[in-house]
Amino acid sequence: MLMDPWKNALTQMDKVSKLIDIEDSVKEALSNPERVEEAQVTVSTSKGSKKFPAYRVWHNTARGPAKGGIRFHPKVTVEEIKALSMWMTWKNAVIGVPFGGGKGGVAVDPKGFSAGELQELARGYVRSFGFLFSEDTDIPAPDVNTNPEVMGWMLDELETIKGKKEPGAFTGKPIELGGSKGRTEATGLGGFYSVLSAVKALNMDGKNVAIQGFGNVGFHAAKFLSENGFKVVAVSDSKGGIYDQKGLDVKKVGFVKKQTGKVEGAKSLTNEQLLELEVDILIPAALENVININNASEVEAKLVVELANGPVTPEADKILEERGITVIPDVLANAGGVAASHLEWVQNRTGWYWEEEEVRSKMKDVMSKAFVEVFTRHKGGGSGQFAPREGEDYIVSPDGTLLMMLIRATRPVKDVTFDQDFMAAVREAEAGLWDELMRADPAARAKLATELASEGIDLPQDPTAWAALRGAVAYPLRQRYHEA
Repeated sequence: MLMDPWKNALTQMDKVSKLIDIEDSVKEALSNPERVEEAQVTVSTSKGSKKFPAYRVWHNTARGPAKGGIRFHPKVTVEEIKALSMWMTWKNAVIGVPFGGGKGGVAVDPKGFSAGELQELARGYVRSFGFLFSEDTDIPAPDVNTNPEVMGWMLDELETIKGKKEPGAFTGKPIELGGSKGRTEATGLGGFYSVLSAVKALNMDGKNVAIQGFGNVGFHAAKFLSENGFKVVAVSDSKGGIYDQKGLDVKKVGFVKKQTGKVEGAKSLTNEQLLELEVDILIPAALENVININNASEVEAKLVVELANGPVTPEADKILEERGITVIPDVLANAGGVAASHLEWVQNRTGWYWEEEEVRSKMKDVMSKAFVEVFTRHKGGGSGQFAPREGEDYIVSPDGTLLMMLIRATRPVKDVTFDQDFMAAVREAEAGLWDELMRADPAARAKLATELASEGIDLPQDPTAWAALRGAVAYPLRQRYHEA
């Protein structure tokens, strides 16, 4: 059983590399982090000075600056941070933001720390790794047991060391220091958007939800779901959970947790029991590996939404697939946080700040487009190519990269029947592709025009004309998967 998160990540990498047949040199590069930095962070406590192992990892920065959170947790290891940095690479690529993958952490339990000790830990981390951080190279954000206040301390320490202001070097910071409106709830909100898209795509009727993890991410996911017609019947934190078949008052549970430090107010159950509840939607929003080979056969949900990083092991993923349980992977489901971080970074660099409604609107566009693209590939068999087969229905939404924009017409295919909101998301994805086409260099456009002309198709001159090509399937010129 693979419970090492780095081995899990490599297993996933190996599986995907076979599906898309990438070159060995590329696979080798993506199977090893670019940079692994380790240090010891010293904190003066009431019991004397203590040193804690600390890490910062860059998995890959081909797309842009390393981007990923910093967590404070006693079980942090360099293997975990390496895995999380790899998943950040995929996550940033899935939603199309110009970042690479990074992650950081300290092996410490901060729950017994005073505010002063926590601040010393935060500043000590920056003194150890600050040479990496800038808005152009490595941009940390909050993660497990870190928050906007911690980011504020870290940013202040970095700016003190550098002797200049650089708000874009950290995201998830307080609004007063250049943070973005809407960032606090962004990961939970992004998960909510993913659930909405999935429910529509899968034509799901039931809306009972169980959420493992009731921190910032789990609470906000529960809040948005309960406010929009879903019934949250169970939630849990590290101390246990509660269950009410009639539905929980999420805001009340959140208030009680702030007062007592735990979830209360309904029938008690364990974290393990929550994962096995007969619900429509299960959302693991805490730590990795909670659904594994030991309990995957007991999961009763129809849809699993990975709001935690790596909550389902590769072995468990296979079991869930065999049982017909759909999983929205973490690199999509919990990408709302980095989507909002990108918007914060843009605001910092331009000095132009948006209201919360605009931030949410931009986030929804990003998450909806990403879901359409991922689900489209899923319908195509999970490969990097779009492979139509006789008698099957497909959404026709071209891939969002220049290589995949080189299309040829194939046999006509029918559209999947979805409601108007979901098809609107498909059209938004096509409009996004048009925008990318217009940004492409003249040579790339000319190449696309030549390929289309060979099939008797004119290069689309506007988004509407591009949408008219939905009678053709987008796929690369190499037709390895286009078999009879």
